[in-house]
Amino acid sequence: MTKKRLGYVELEWTCPNCATRNPGPNKFCNGCGAPQPENVEFEQALEEKLVTDQDLIARAQAGPDVHCPFCGARNAAAAKFCGACGGDLAGAAPRERGRVVGAHRREPAADVQCPTCGTANPAGNRSCSNCGAPLTREQKPPSEPSAPARAPRRALPLVPLLAGGLICAVAAVVIFGLLLKTDEHVGQVTAVRWERSIPVLALVPSEREGWRDEIPAEAQVGTCRQEHRYTSDEPASNAEEVCGTPYTVDTGTGVGEVVQDCVYEVYDDRCTYTAMDWDVFDVVTRTGSDLDAAWPDLNLAADQQQGELTEEYAVTFVSDEETYTYTVDDAISFGQFEPGSRWILHLNALGGITSVEAAP
Repeated sequence: MTKKRLGYVELEWTCPNCATRNPGPNKFCNGCGAPQPENVEFEQALEEKLVTDQDLIARAQAGPDVHCPFCGARNAAAAKFCGACGGDLAGAAPRERGRVVGAHRREPAADVQCPTCGTANPAGNRSCSNCGAPLTREQKPPSEPSAPARAPRRALPLVPLLAGGLICAVAAVVIFGLLLKTDEHVGQVTAVRWERSIPVLALVPSEREGWRDEIPAEAQVGTCRQEHRYTSDEPASNAEEVCGTPYTVDTGTGVGEVVQDCVYEVYDDRCTYTAMDWDVFDVVTRTGSDLDAAWPDLNLAADQQQGELTEEYAVTFVSDEETYTYTVDDAISFGQFEPGSRWILHLNALGGITSVEAAP
């Protein structure tokens, strides 16, 4: 993700001694003259305007201010000695920087009411134009009246609820048990049937879709359209810049940097194309009603190839004048079912064969 710099704005700080709001670059309070303590953070101004003062911009880019380890006064990052007491700043700790102070305020802010005399002042004012009292930070709006409380829902009676759940569980167990339960019947093989198939594959035109640079060289390209292919953190060709809400970051100098997080949605040609592909051209099948299953004869042309072989085997039993069909997976197992042989059939509750075994 790319951070896009939109400019710089003045921050402000509130004096803990007299509550005066001061411009961020000020190191001493305009109201009482006290230095800005190290633990007093910079805040977002009620009204943000991009600054054009190159000295302020250079100061923001120079690095965070430092506080004198001897008297606590704030000094520029490049200062070697404290401007207030002359102390050596070699071991001075820098102010915090990188903290997001809020979304960038592009729109003009509402007037601020003086807490002392009630006069409405422009948001940029830090002291009342009528009485000179310091204008504090914006007040929180009065809380909305709470919605009337809804009548609590009546809970379902616990005993009937548990009983109903228990009945459902028992019913499920009974049904499941019936499905698993099997009955044994003696059946006789009355018929067998097998089917073996071989697909014949041939190269046929196939319509596809893909990114232009991934289309095979021999394919015939149809229509193309621009589509979003991927998102890049860095600027790229044929990309659309997508940026989030601008926000202000504390640089530790009393000046905030307004930035925006941006990504780049890269677009590319998505095309239809025609390519030759192996597909089923024909299916050669052989069937029989005996136990000698065989594959069909296959004569392939030069531009054809064999597909995946498939085989199916079925045995018909008669038991108590009822007819049952049983499918077998392979030719070796199928070869056991001689017509007229007797087998024990395991039938489930639905009348389906679950397994068989030779009758003694």
